[in-house]
Amino acid sequence: MKMAATNEINALLGRGSEFEGKLTFEGTVRIDGRFKGEIFSKDVLVIGEGAEVEAEIKVSRVIVYGNVKGNVYAPEGISMHPPARMFGSVATRSLTIEEGVIFEGTCHMNKSGSAAQGDPVEIGEMDER
Repeated sequence: MKMAATNEINALLGRGSEFEGKLTFEGTVRIDGRFKGEIFSKDVLVIGEGAEVEAEIKVSRVIVYGNVKGNVYAPEGISMHPPARMFGSVATRSLTIEEGVIFEGTCHMNKSGSAAQGDPVEIGEMDER
């Protein structure tokens, strides 16, 4: 994963770790394990390769290498890199999807990155695709 030196990781949910609940944070947080619930921040969330995230995500920017199911609201940007798999609605003003990424869902883009229309996806079991 390429990140600038100024984007220091403030917290990590490592491989083999599982957490269910509500996560709020400042700075940059990386998830490499399993997370289910809600994630809120005005900063950056990194979902690492091998991560399984089933959540309602509202952060400034999200960088995805792992598996995500749920709605993602990230006004500053969403970047998806292989082998990422994203299932759900995204709302942002900047979206990057690299070749090799699987994205099934809807995308809402406007200047603010807020969802203008559309129904959120039902959050359920992670697809075995």
